[in-house]
Amino acid sequence: MLKKLLLLVILSGFTLSAQDYFVQKYKPFTAEIPSPETFLGYGIGEHHTRHDLIVAYLKKLAELSDRASIEEYGRTHEGRKLVMLTVTSPKNLNNLNNLREAHLAFTDPIQKVSNYNEVPIFINLAYNVHGNEPSSSEAALLTAYTLVASQNPEILKYLDNAVIFIDPTINPDGRDRHTQWVNTYQGSPEVADPQDAEHNEYWPMGRTNHYWFDLNRDWLLAINPESRGKLKWYHQWYPNVVTDFHEMGTQSTYFFEPMKTNASFDPIMPKENYEDLNTLFGNEFAKSLDSIGSLYFTKEVFDGTYPGYGSSYPDLQGGLGLLFEQASSRGHRQTTAFGEITFAFTIRNQYVSGLTTVKTAVDNKDIMRKYQQDFFKSALTNATKNKVKGYLFGDTHDQNRTKAFIDKLLLHKVEVYRSGNRFAVPTQQPQYRMVQTMFETYEKYRDSVYYDASAWSVANFYNMKYRPVNNLDLGEKISTTQELIKLEPVSKSSYAYIMDWDDYNAPAALYYLQQKGIIASSAAKPFSVRANKDNKSFNYGAVLIPVSLQKVDGTSIHQMITEAQEKFNVPFYAVNTGLSDNGIDLGSGNISPIKQPKAVMLIGNGVRSYEAGEVWHLLDTRVHMPITKVPIRNFNKLNLDKYTSLVMVSGQYNFTKNQIEKIKQWTEKGNTLVTIGSASKWAIDKKIVQEELIAKEKDSTQIADRKPYVDARENIGKESIGGVILKVDLDITHPLSYGYRDNQLPVYKNNSVWLAPSKNPYATVAKYAEDPHIDGFITKKNMAEHIMNSASLIVSKVGKGRAVLFADNPNFRGSWYGTNRLFLNALFLGDKIKVPSQD
Repeated sequence: MLKKLLLLVILSGFTLSAQDYFVQKYKPFTAEIPSPETFLGYGIGEHHTRHDLIVAYLKKLAELSDRASIEEYGRTHEGRKLVMLTVTSPKNLNNLNNLREAHLAFTDPIQKVSNYNEVPIFINLAYNVHGNEPSSSEAALLTAYTLVASQNPEILKYLDNAVIFIDPTINPDGRDRHTQWVNTYQGSPEVADPQDAEHNEYWPMGRTNHYWFDLNRDWLLAINPESRGKLKWYHQWYPNVVTDFHEMGTQSTYFFEPMKTNASFDPIMPKENYEDLNTLFGNEFAKSLDSIGSLYFTKEVFDGTYPGYGSSYPDLQGGLGLLFEQASSRGHRQTTAFGEITFAFTIRNQYVSGLTTVKTAVDNKDIMRKYQQDFFKSALTNATKNKVKGYLFGDTHDQNRTKAFIDKLLLHKVEVYRSGNRFAVPTQQPQYRMVQTMFETYEKYRDSVYYDASAWSVANFYNMKYRPVNNLDLGEKISTTQELIKLEPVSKSSYAYIMDWDDYNAPAALYYLQQKGIIASSAAKPFSVRANKDNKSFNYGAVLIPVSLQKVDGTSIHQMITEAQEKFNVPFYAVNTGLSDNGIDLGSGNISPIKQPKAVMLIGNGVRSYEAGEVWHLLDTRVHMPITKVPIRNFNKLNLDKYTSLVMVSGQYNFTKNQIEKIKQWTEKGNTLVTIGSASKWAIDKKIVQEELIAKEKDSTQIADRKPYVDARENIGKESIGGVILKVDLDITHPLSYGYRDNQLPVYKNNSVWLAPSKNPYATVAKYAEDPHIDGFITKKNMAEHIMNSASLIVSKVGKGRAVLFADNPNFRGSWYGTNRLFLNALFLGDKIKVPSQD
């Protein structure tokens, strides 16, 4: 029995079981259906429940009840099952396919249906996207039990009028990481002291998934299998209401929507969503939480501006996304300024809010269905009013990057067509608002402090050249990217093969061949040569594979080249002469061998796990290249001489003088130090490089204007860079820029690292352009004092080696296909950078 949470029970003067603390209101329950407590062997809230036990319990419910069924919609990186439990009345469950068709009719702007009250409302109760915010998954168990086993008339009404989809754990990998931690350190008696190990996870903590990604930012970007599986499911069902349960700081209370006002100047979601519907549901949440004595707040924080949250993406699909934030016990019991908070108490608030969501949706299903119908009809109406009738895009030099962008569009059900040698997206389609999300950029905002990014035009993430058009001729509709790239098989050569470096997959193909012992070289200048029987021009960085220099015979070489082409869809060309038609010949001194990269990255306490995970994910999943991850605590034992590159992402590096000298001396030997964000600032501050930061000018004689204290947070917060897309001017002749053909490149800035352009005229690889703003909010002060005077990427000579300093994150959220190449070039081509000395 639960022995901790029962302040309410004590005050009420009677004794309840642990189970009754949560579900007393919904008795009676069918005895044949085991409660979570019976199934698990402990009361909910006494321990943190592993994901496999959560899945097992839901499977047991589906096995025993005619109200429930369960499906697997995906697997995590670590192989854990992503499951959805469907709960409704037996009659509805047996007729689910027909109900789905009737439901989807409301998402079709062409169909004219008005039976709003006759079709059950579709509700998705989604839990635990952040693994160390665990209360909601426990609430999911209680909610599933209540809906499956209760014979209470109120619950039976819900089942008759709703189809409820319970997604118990969106982030199983992160949850189990956290569950293992807190259960390992759980005391008996429990320790409420916030300093105890139970309440303080070790790096990288359980918030993120296997690759340390925040899945609550991934609905739009859809990089991870958890998100891709959920999106595939989502677009099969289009639920009317979606919950997004979270936890926040222990000293808080409870938050539910309405949120803080959307910061967009003209939000693309209907006003009815963020005003009328949120208020409608919010009033009901208040009543329910009042009834159990819980404190809460609304509207003050948490804007839904960024469309990639679990609480904002549904708003762009005709549904209503609902955010809940519960003060976290971060363990089983913890002392706060208001007394002790228990795990079970946090679960109870989430449980009550979930069932209130079901109640409110059922009571207003006609309103919700009419809203969803109007949403998709207004998409076509709004598109008709827009002068822009579509967007043309594509990059013929990089088919795999184009393919990846199209894959993203199709995942969100955006219609794409082939139009000549380009691709087209019409605005006149049900997913018009997603088209806006992908292509439109903004300068005007009605707010300036963001919970997350203020810029998300996804086409810019991919460095996808696109243009709006007022007339659009549609060609063949694209339904899949599987056959999008068609390459001519590479013929056999007895002389050499060439792979252009422009394609996004070129580094992966190169590493694949290097692993097999192939010797390859990089061209420092462009050239044209007869290849595959035609004259072909090659860009900076083209990869040459001479047949005579290999250790295997010509047939084996051709087979390896063919395998690489088929595996990565990168074009290879057979050449039979080293004499070029234009530019350098193939024996030129401007073509030099590429050393196989061997990279190491520092991780651990102080390191920004998001950025470290992005590096790991990029190399693992796209380049198929291992990277050694070394905790900072093991740095003294690390033999750096085994590696060609050392990666340091943003973080706090509290190294001793000897440790700093170790890094500097290793770099001086001819190796490459790659720093990102605040690590670049660190390298400058510690004098590893002779570069400078742009210092903030201070005028000691100026008296600050007097301002209201209550406005301090907003006034100070607006000067931070929440996330903005800027344009840089790129030196495409530099080895770090090999593979680019346009010197204008979008980058993502979400930090306050301001690198001064290098005094060496050849070392500033990317500087912010004269008119740099593409998308997102930035103050005029930041633009004038910082952006216009700083560099995004510089290289600094360190002895025989070099440091590559990124001010901005080239791998942001695994989505910046456009700047990944800069980072990969640092690893593959770092030793090609011979920074001329200016001594």
